[in-house]
Amino acid sequence: MFPLFSLTSKSNQKKRNHIPPEKIILVSFAAVILVGSVLLMLPFSSREGSFTPFLTCFFTATSATCVTGLVLVDTFSHWSTIGHLILMMLIQIGGLGLLTFTTFLNIALGKKLGLRGLQLASESVNSTSLADARSLISMVVGLSLGIEAIGACLLSTTFVPKYGSYGLFISIFLSVSAFCNAGFDILGFQGEFCSLTNYTDDPVVQFTVMGLIIVGGLGFIVWNDLLHYRRTKKLLLHSRIVLWATAILLLTGTVLICLLEWNNPDTLGALPVSQRLTAGLFQSVTMRTAGFNTIDLASMREMTKIVSIVLMFIGAAPGSTGGGIKVSTMTVVITTAISTIRGYNVPVIGHRKISPSVVYRSLSIIFLGLIVVVFTTGIITYTSPIDDFTLTGIDAIFEAVSAFATVGVSSGVTAVSSKITQLALCLAMFIGRIGPVSFGLSFAANRSERRSEIWPEGKIIVG
Repeated sequence: MFPLFSLTSKSNQKKRNHIPPEKIILVSFAAVILVGSVLLMLPFSSREGSFTPFLTCFFTATSATCVTGLVLVDTFSHWSTIGHLILMMLIQIGGLGLLTFTTFLNIALGKKLGLRGLQLASESVNSTSLADARSLISMVVGLSLGIEAIGACLLSTTFVPKYGSYGLFISIFLSVSAFCNAGFDILGFQGEFCSLTNYTDDPVVQFTVMGLIIVGGLGFIVWNDLLHYRRTKKLLLHSRIVLWATAILLLTGTVLICLLEWNNPDTLGALPVSQRLTAGLFQSVTMRTAGFNTIDLASMREMTKIVSIVLMFIGAAPGSTGGGIKVSTMTVVITTAISTIRGYNVPVIGHRKISPSVVYRSLSIIFLGLIVVVFTTGIITYTSPIDDFTLTGIDAIFEAVSAFATVGVSSGVTAVSSKITQLALCLAMFIGRIGPVSFGLSFAANRSERRSEIWPEGKIIVG
């Protein structure tokens, strides 16, 4: 009897070891969303002490866990302090990943991870090395909590003098939300869905939030590289691509938003010159998957919304708290096109050739991302009521990209969305957080067998 039980246990363990890491990550995020939905539905989570409809809770939990920021109800007005704490925990877990937290706890308790544990840890933080996964996990959690603490201290200089002890809670909540690129706020007592529009004249709040967003969006691999720069005196190609692409996108976004909205009386035009520049920079930063806003986004001109859509779709860096197709993905695709035009057989970046598998994955991410955006846009356009809201194609695309890229900014569509649209946005947020390719791979079967197959080459003429 006992040998048979031992063989069965080993068989089950072997089956578990063959489960793709992508599927485990997907299930972990889904489990967190489900638990969060149930907790938010209970009376102690709402300000009125009553049950909240499940779909509203599910949408909010998905948005928080996928660090997006789209909401159906004002976060301050609807949820209680307990509800705010639940949301903050969902944002923190969603930003760093459940596997990251559980692995960190195992490390802190002195438990051995084993090969399977190292594989999952490596996948959860996008590490390319199993050997570095353990130290990288510890660095990720420790540095994240440290940066959030610094952010909360800086924000408290504004909120504590005004609101006392509650100001400290506001500071902590905003710091966690900003670092995790979530976009949630609890400032609704100043006006529902106001976000940071009342702080265009407060440089401490704006620059602290921008700093947290940028640091959170750089990615854990870049942090690790920068921390060891004094010893190594060099940066990985990945880190250099992320830093340069981030700087270029932030600068380009700021210039375009300022130029397009400078004289718009409903956005930048109503602000003093110095505040216009800061607000333009803030919107460029927040469109990189953060979800806060200091101006009325629904009043932006259509060309500004198009620029914002591009910034949102590109997003932040791999292994970060941000979303989008990622800056390195776009860099690889652009470089591939340029290298082809220049007559190279392989794409070249920084005097280094890029593996075909990286190019294929990058193209797949963009293609699948576009499919999700098109599908979600179609659902929004077809099902959303437009009696009291003038829904344009740009607004529908803006909302769809905001969900897929886990940004959370809204042009007003989510507030009037139908239940079908809300479910479509939830799916877009979930796929965007997991990653379109990882989402697809989690449902793939017999991957190892298919990879080993050798097919005859087919000739296709393109262009």
